[in-house]
Amino acid sequence: MARKAIIMGAAGRDFHNFNTYFKENPAYEVVAFTAAQPPFNGNKAYPESMAGKRYPNGIPIHPEDQLESLIQSEGVTDVFFSYSDTSYDYLMHRASMAESKGAAFHLLGPADTMIKANKPVIAVVAVRTGAGKSTLSRKVSDILQKRGLKPVVVRHPMPYNDLSATVQRFEDPEDLDTYHVTVEEREEYEGHLSRNLVVFTGVDYKAILAEAEQEGDVIIWDGGNNDWSFYKPDVNIVVADPMRQGHESRYYPGETNVRMADIVVVNKVNVAPKDDVEKTVQSCAKLNPKAKVIRTRSEAVLDHPDWIRGKRVLVVEDAPSVTHGELAYGAGTVAARAVDAVLVDPRPWAVGSIKAAYEKYPTLGNVMPALGYSSSQLTELEDSINAVECDAVVLGTPADLTKLIRIGKPVARVAFEAYDEGKPTLEELLAEKIESFKRAAPATRSD
Repeated sequence: MARKAIIMGAAGRDFHNFNTYFKENPAYEVVAFTAAQPPFNGNKAYPESMAGKRYPNGIPIHPEDQLESLIQSEGVTDVFFSYSDTSYDYLMHRASMAESKGAAFHLLGPADTMIKANKPVIAVVAVRTGAGKSTLSRKVSDILQKRGLKPVVVRHPMPYNDLSATVQRFEDPEDLDTYHVTVEEREEYEGHLSRNLVVFTGVDYKAILAEAEQEGDVIIWDGGNNDWSFYKPDVNIVVADPMRQGHESRYYPGETNVRMADIVVVNKVNVAPKDDVEKTVQSCAKLNPKAKVIRTRSEAVLDHPDWIRGKRVLVVEDAPSVTHGELAYGAGTVAARAVDAVLVDPRPWAVGSIKAAYEKYPTLGNVMPALGYSSSQLTELEDSINAVECDAVVLGTPADLTKLIRIGKPVARVAFEAYDEGKPTLEELLAEKIESFKRAAPATRSD
């Protein structure tokens, strides 16, 4: 008799774990998913088209706060934790909740769910969300193109609107509108599209891989949160953040990433305290003595610095970094302070789910998170931004919010890129592998 399982997730790793481990596994019947975050995934269903013939009615998705009652009502024997960027305290509290109701609590490992690609894979993952994976992914793509290879990007899933979207392919900024993507998705895709790169995402990462392999010499896995790659990497790059020194050994599965890394990149060395940079370098080296540990700067550039110089400004930051990522501020704040702008505390003007975010995430500083998972939340974001009494708005989020909402004040946007700090450089560490990739990939190599 099959054991009854619940998969705890947040619309990403949970579906991949189901597709690769549970879908055709007669040892388990998955009776439900639970959804932790982001919002708007509870009380939905993983569709029949994705769940397969063993699940003709699909699989229901319930809010995570129903976990204990679901274990009892469904006779659940096993709970599989399947999302990322959680403290060890948080993780073990969930284990205790499951075990207290009689269920076993599990974590699947990389060998259970990683897919082997037919093309080389360079994975860019992290210790925490907001460490700088996207900037490092773009840097890797620049290195590959400079050396004559054609990269294609596969992004960690964010299927917040359409759980039947097996494969999504982005080549043009207009594709963002075609797929009705969220602000968080735009934050991850726009930087790659600006470099004329093709980006794949979706729900079925075997199908995604098959298409991506037809388009590039090398697949760049651009990770989400601090999850590990869905594909078995030829090079595993892990980004560590000295702004959250010590988190490399306190968050799941960030520590797993460091221990598996080929290269650890300690990012933001230009803005983090020097002592924290050194402690992060030493901590990562201790966790994984075999990894190469290097440093990079994350430099922010304003498109219109004179619009905010010395002014009272609202800074809107990348939401995941300053919410569950627990950063008090991000690139927008750094850029604003560099031109002597004064940050206005937006809390008194926040409404709806934007206001609720400050209550849920007390580490938020004097910034506003760019939350936009639904049309109603975008409206709340627009209303909150426009209500703030300030001279201008600084967009630290990589997403161009001016294309989604009306902002009734001058807007300055921040772009940020990673630059090598010292030797060896990232390109020097990748050089030997890249040459082996070139010998194996004559078919799609760029000129």
